[in-house]
Amino acid sequence: MKVFKQFMYVTVVGAIALSSCNRDSRPTSGDPGDYSTVTGVEYGEEEGAFAVADYMDLQEGPGLVFIEGGRTTLGSAEEDIAMTRDNIERTVTVASFFMDEAEVANIHWLEYLHSMRDSAAAIYEAALPDTTVWARELSFNDPYVNYYLRYPGFRYYPVVGVSWRQAQDFCTWRTQVVNKTLAAEYGEEIGEDVEGGATPSIESGAVLPNYRLPTEAEWEYAAMALIGTSLDEEENQTNKRLYPWDGHQMRNPYGKNMGQFLANFKRGRGDYAGIAGSLNDGAMITEYIYAYPPNDFGLYNMAGNVNEWVQDVYRPLSFQDVEDLNPVRRNGVLDDSSLYDVGGFQSLITNTVRVYKGGSWRDVAYWLSPGTRRFMEQDSATSTIGFRCAMINTGSNR
Repeated sequence: MKVFKQFMYVTVVGAIALSSCNRDSRPTSGDPGDYSTVTGVEYGEEEGAFAVADYMDLQEGPGLVFIEGGRTTLGSAEEDIAMTRDNIERTVTVASFFMDEAEVANIHWLEYLHSMRDSAAAIYEAALPDTTVWARELSFNDPYVNYYLRYPGFRYYPVVGVSWRQAQDFCTWRTQVVNKTLAAEYGEEIGEDVEGGATPSIESGAVLPNYRLPTEAEWEYAAMALIGTSLDEEENQTNKRLYPWDGHQMRNPYGKNMGQFLANFKRGRGDYAGIAGSLNDGAMITEYIYAYPPNDFGLYNMAGNVNEWVQDVYRPLSFQDVEDLNPVRRNGVLDDSSLYDVGGFQSLITNTVRVYKGGSWRDVAYWLSPGTRRFMEQDSATSTIGFRCAMINTGSNR
């Protein structure tokens, strides 16, 4: 009997080990094995066979940080002082994605312009930011018109004067440049010259997905960064945030920086920075893109400095129309533009107005709350709106 029990023990342990081994050897995206699990045909050996390229997990594109997705409650946490009721709270899920840790800066835009130096004059001119956004009849901002974009001292200040369309074009260019570099590296690995040829296919895994503007839901989710309030091993959060940091005040309540403002914004009528000798936010206009502490996702200036373009077309009732998984509004579906009296000058809402978020150096604190939203024509630009890029995450949520 004792021998039988020992035999049973060994058999069970062996079965468990074999089962574990089988689980570990199951195919994955990075290691699909040599044979198809549905046909048994060997990959890529015979002529005309289905070839499966080697693939490692998606690498992070330059400038991006990973944003772990999840369930959240989007919507304004501030009093609706304008009585727009255009961002009422609702629960949604946002998939994991990547986002620029900081706003696109002047030096990045100059690099973009440099790449067009041999293009047709019309193409180059279409990419130029509107530097006249700084000009004011009753304010001496004239120096910024000539110097803000190009002077070295402003290199890592956020680019402004760019329209939503120009931001989209920048994303397209950035994708092409990054993937051209990755394609050349891929060519070296496989022993082929792809630098001057076609971009490797999507199936190769050798190129990144497109850079793009974040959706409004992604932007708001990333700005709030509630991952910092999550309880370990529980699907609970300790508190909701009014701003991208804990607390309901604009000043740092902790440590040696206690009392310092946590964002670049307009403190009050005529007060952009504080008093000489004791400047607080220290920025009369925009500020260094890495100034102020990052939020819990590692993102800088998700409140203040400059507002940021997002993908969405503006509609006041998007919160009740869009889906609850990766919500976005790209057009007037369920809320047609014909319902708004643009021709009679009773509305500004069309299919070409886009949402911008985050507040700026010229905005009061109300607009720094991630749930607030405003809109502007996609071909327009101001000295208070910039942008940052995003990218989908492929495969696991990590």
